[in-house]
Amino acid sequence: MIVEEVIKLLEQEYGPLEWQSGREPIDVLIGTILSQNTSDVNSRRAFKSLLSTFGSWESVASAPVEHIAQAIKSGGLSRIKAVRIKQILAQIEREQGCISLDFLKAMNMSEAKNYLMHLPGVGQKTASCVLLFALGKPCLPVDTHVFRVAKRLGLIDSKVSIEEAHNLLQEQIPPSKVYQFHLHLIKHGRRVCHARQPRCDRCVLKEACPSSLVFHRDSSLRSE
Repeated sequence: MIVEEVIKLLEQEYGPLEWQSGREPIDVLIGTILSQNTSDVNSRRAFKSLLSTFGSWESVASAPVEHIAQAIKSGGLSRIKAVRIKQILAQIEREQGCISLDFLKAMNMSEAKNYLMHLPGVGQKTASCVLLFALGKPCLPVDTHVFRVAKRLGLIDSKVSIEEAHNLLQEQIPPSKVYQFHLHLIKHGRRVCHARQPRCDRCVLKEACPSSLVFHRDSSLRSE
């Protein structure tokens, strides 16, 4: 299935999306770290608790790990995330003289992504989220939903890794459609293309999806 068709059909199903950025890059970075391995509700709660507890990123950076972990416990894996957040904030402050990522705005997408990925524990998905949602740069984050749906649609080979998928998908998508493609595939993965028992009968992409036939056949065999 070609990506242009996917973009068109999902836009018809879920509506067009205007690119919305403008959040502070450092906020998106920390928020994305807090979102790992938890729900959106829990990660937002943890982010709000972190800022309300400390008031500023400088205060977070100087706080003991245990205090940070306590503030973000609602997000899960609080000790691991607390250590990472403290390390990242300390490194940015050491390198830039303050805790801000505003300097990334003057960089091209590749330079900004490379800087973010040299920070402790920051991979392609996290870096791409900062670039897309805070800086308005067309860098595609590939989360589990995007990865799963893209493989089922045949946009990437079933054997590629999630790290490889970032570049492979990025090359296929027009820059102006990256924001919409990312959010639409997440929505489609949550509503229809579930990890288990995808709802192929209700999928707007089913006529051209190579995996739809496989799931339909398997379902028929189980019912016999």
